[in-house]
Amino acid sequence: MGEVTAILLISCPDQQGLVAKIANFIYANGGNIVHADQHRDPEAGLFLSRIEWQLAGFNLPRELIDPAFGAIARPLGATWELRFSDDVPRLAIWVSRQDHCLLDLLWRHRAGELQAEIPLILSNHPHLQATAEQFGIDYHHVPISKDTKAAQEAHQLELLRQYAIDLVVLAKYMQILSPGFIAEFPQIINIHHSFLPAFVGAHPYHRAHERGVKIIGATAHYVTSDLDAGPIIEQDVARISHRDDVKELIRKGKDVERLTLARAVRLHLQNRVLVYGNRTVVFG
Repeated sequence: MGEVTAILLISCPDQQGLVAKIANFIYANGGNIVHADQHRDPEAGLFLSRIEWQLAGFNLPRELIDPAFGAIARPLGATWELRFSDDVPRLAIWVSRQDHCLLDLLWRHRAGELQAEIPLILSNHPHLQATAEQFGIDYHHVPISKDTKAAQEAHQLELLRQYAIDLVVLAKYMQILSPGFIAEFPQIINIHHSFLPAFVGAHPYHRAHERGVKIIGATAHYVTSDLDAGPIIEQDVARISHRDDVKELIRKGKDVERLTLARAVRLHLQNRVLVYGNRTVVFG
């Protein structure tokens, strides 16, 4: 895993001396900064930054870093998150019938590209249980209907607690989560099969074909109670032509979907995404 680092994601009202104050906190406690990036949003009047430093030689123990930094950050009106590079989040993948995004994530996890544990695959259909068994992951079939949705969402939340899940990835899970569920568990990434904000909702490839578009895309975003309108993490596109029918659009689109989702999950796991309002800054 290499050297262990601390990662600070911070946003606050833009003002003079912010970089110096943050860097001095790390320097004064014996830290060595290995990565630093910042962005200024003049419209929002915000300063946003990601700073990463080595824990070896840092004078403060882990449990004291956050409260110590808070003494500096609160007077600045800041919000912040402190993470550590050796933390291993627990990830649940939710699917319906399609397997291309699921398989891509599982292959990348097996290859060591995604620093996470994947103890749970959940689906509203039984079709992909064999895939879960092949990778040695527990599979829970939770069918959803209009009449059972509330009870089944309660069951899903219980499973997330039981497996101590930190992040849910909707890898072509073709169900809309209720606002109550999202309020209870907001750490959710979804892949939508269009270049948002175009073609929100169902059947975007059919609608794109009807519209005669020349580019199709995919969008990975955090889930909010507004359908397909959460903060965008990653997007990509593929060029198509008038010769492509809906079936060909879907085939090409699947390639874009799996790559876009994998990039978004990796960026999240690397603590490179800072959400503010309904937007994100994705630090390289």
